Amino acid sequence: MRKKISAVIIGLSVACVSVLATGSANSHGYTDSPTSRQVFCAKGTVKNCGEIQYEPQSVEGPKGFPSRGPADGRICAGGNSRFAQLDDPRGGQWPATKLTAGQGYGFRWKLTARHATTDFRYYITKDGYNPAKPLTRADLEPQPFMSVPYGGRVPEATVTHQGAVPTLKTGKHIILAVWTIADTPNAFYACSDVQF
Repeated sequence: MRKKISAVIIGLSVACVSVLATGSANSHGYTDSPTSRQVFCAKGTVKNCGEIQYEPQSVEGPKGFPSRGPADGRICAGGNSRFAQLDDPRGGQWPATKLTAGQGYGFRWKLTARHATTDFRYYITKDGYNPAKPLTRADLEPQPFMSVPYGGRVPEATVTHQGAVPTLKTGKHIILAVWTIADTPNAFYACSDVQF
């Protein structure tokens, strides 16, 4: 009888460890409108991207942005050194989606694995942002220009949030999209270069 109980306990322990080990790996996603840096890499539009070209959905890092989360200069890669090419400003030459300040826009995520969600947040760089330098918190407006709370619900595989692009913006900027997962310590990050 003891051997059966031990076998059950070991089996349950293995199952629990498997669930815990894969908790964050079950959820992945990226923005494709406006086109994110990871999508430009995956499509081959931008070369020399390293591993991100094979897994654009995997830019996962600590949640709690902006008070916590990836370090300054490592935000576009979610703090993940495997995807450091996303933080390289490439002399400000990343392809950019053309936008008009104040226009209505559909911000779209492709979720390759869905997960319970706290919210989606969208930040934009301040006027005077230098696109030739890695992104820092000081470069971003202090508050997101759009927040979409989810209250733990699981989103669809394609999620579009209708909103408005901030007014009075000119030149090149970055829109940082953050998808905060409700039941893991992580969030997903996507930087989209835009031109007003």
